[in-house]
Amino acid sequence: MSHDQSGKTTRRDFLGTATAATALTLGASPNAEAQTAPIKSDQIQVAQLTTTGQGAAPTAPTTPDWTKPAAMAIPKEGYFKLEQGRYGPVFPRSPANYGFTVIAKVKPGREQAIRDYGKTIEEAVKGSPTVLAPLRLHYLRWVLFDVGSGLHFMYQGIFDTDFDKYVEDAIALFNSTGITTVFVNLEGWPDDWRTNTQAVIQFFRDHQRPSFLEYGEYPYVTADEVKKALRVKGSLSTMLDQMQ
Repeated sequence: MSHDQSGKTTRRDFLGTATAATALTLGASPNAEAQTAPIKSDQIQVAQLTTTGQGAAPTAPTTPDWTKPAAMAIPKEGYFKLEQGRYGPVFPRSPANYGFTVIAKVKPGREQAIRDYGKTIEEAVKGSPTVLAPLRLHYLRWVLFDVGSGLHFMYQGIFDTDFDKYVEDAIALFNSTGITTVFVNLEGWPDDWRTNTQAVIQFFRDHQRPSFLEYGEYPYVTADEVKKALRVKGSLSTMLDQMQ
């Protein structure tokens, strides 16, 4: 590593190190297997153009590479191979990680209650930024819409656990915090949801709309790995600034 005439390492000297160190943090973390379910070779289908004129042909890379954007076309059923989990079919991990979209009809007169609940979540996260940490979320998106058949609510979430564990963790989270769930405002939601995990998961499966394409700019990277990379970047930036 080169130095300036005063014997101090220069900012430029560290640029390569900073880039490499930040990149390394996006690799598999030591406890990655404990955080997410293993990726099976028949669950990874990256859309790729062929040279045979047959359109897109899926391939199955053995090791996901976060440096290469990836797309996955998913069958209508939501899985490539029927495999039973604890509560039903196991859905694959996509380049965007695990997730689901739930669409259900809103009970009459409950629109404002749903919108108010969005504010409740906002305030809860402000008061305790890690309140939703057990869900291992990347992001949530809630939408209210009416296409002529009544008001509907759409819940989209991307997270780092499998479908069943996410629902179990959500029930445990709401029970431990005492905060109710927005889903009580939806038709078909079980009244005994706090104690009836099977009924809750059945509701989600009945109202889930599986995506048929998912894309990841940095595929299969967990939220923890993203945050770790940002922490390394911030630490390196601070260190380099102090060298000026």
